[in-house]
Amino acid sequence: MEPAKLLPPIAGRGAPANPRPTRTGSLNREPDGDWLDTAERIDGAPPPLRTTVTVEYPKTIIARNSSPDIGFDRSINPYRGCEHGCIYCYARPTHAFHDLSPGLDFESRLFAKPAAAKLLRAELAKRGYSAAPLAIGTNTDGYQPIEREWGITRSVIEVLAETKHPLLITTKSDRLLRDIDLLAAMARDNLVGVAISVTTLDPVLARILEPRAPHPKRRLAAIRALIDAGVPTQVNISPIIPAITDHEIEAIMAAAAEAGAIRASYILMRLPFEVAPLFRAWLAAHYPDRADKVMHMVQDIRGGRDNDAGFFTRMKGQGVWAQLIRTRVKRAAREHGLDRRFPPLRSDLFKPPERDGQMELF
Repeated sequence: MEPAKLLPPIAGRGAPANPRPTRTGSLNREPDGDWLDTAERIDGAPPPLRTTVTVEYPKTIIARNSSPDIGFDRSINPYRGCEHGCIYCYARPTHAFHDLSPGLDFESRLFAKPAAAKLLRAELAKRGYSAAPLAIGTNTDGYQPIEREWGITRSVIEVLAETKHPLLITTKSDRLLRDIDLLAAMARDNLVGVAISVTTLDPVLARILEPRAPHPKRRLAAIRALIDAGVPTQVNISPIIPAITDHEIEAIMAAAAEAGAIRASYILMRLPFEVAPLFRAWLAAHYPDRADKVMHMVQDIRGGRDNDAGFFTRMKGQGVWAQLIRTRVKRAAREHGLDRRFPPLRSDLFKPPERDGQMELF
């Protein structure tokens, strides 16, 4: 994929470009430069970029994986695309499979799965289903802004709570506090664990890095509220971006410990497929003074490439910079008591839901 063409900054959006996907055979259409020079004078300013939501009708809702470096083998994504607009999001390339751009399309042209709870109930009721922790928020955030109106994530959690199925949640939104009644009840049976992602404590940086995600202080407040409700919660410093956010590792650890988090984890930034040119364009727009330095450090961590898709190394990286960050994370976690183990979730309490509205006879 060629470097993304810069667009004028759009308030509340993360991507500085909207390149067409090329891996799916789509043509990458670019606006004519002469037209751009006169379009606003003749036609006026373009209309605001609005979020649109398309209803998706999948046949199943549980996604399976066999990755050896991920601690779960099943997950649910109530939505495709994510309005948070995080420029570093490794899920952006998934929009290419819809012939949409991993750029602005990913954060403004969303898909919702309102039948998720119904599909989940049917899958959990199948003979032979064996319960194990199911993750929400590992691809796109289940608590992104449109969850306020759609409520799909809550409907899924209601089914999991009813059947006493173990659940893992990863989010960067305090919107999950709306569901604290369900989460607290599940926590009493060791059925749920939550990870709150905090990338930076700097609200100015957060506004351009992850423009529609809640303020960092609200995420820390969410950690405190969950802990007070008895829900085991960790901070996820993810992603750590060399020369942009890595200087905040110790400060984030301290703030999370003060909020009551029981442990900390981290992931070094990944730049798969179309994410790399988008991130380069973002650097050129916001950090031109250090763009080359950042990418040199990224490539040092990724074995000389923009991205390393290898199991295990894709999360933690390799080389001198990766080792330095790993050492700092471990030291800070130990200092602040964030190196404890996450309580294991129970799978033995699972009770399948009714099948086709009828209880099993035998």
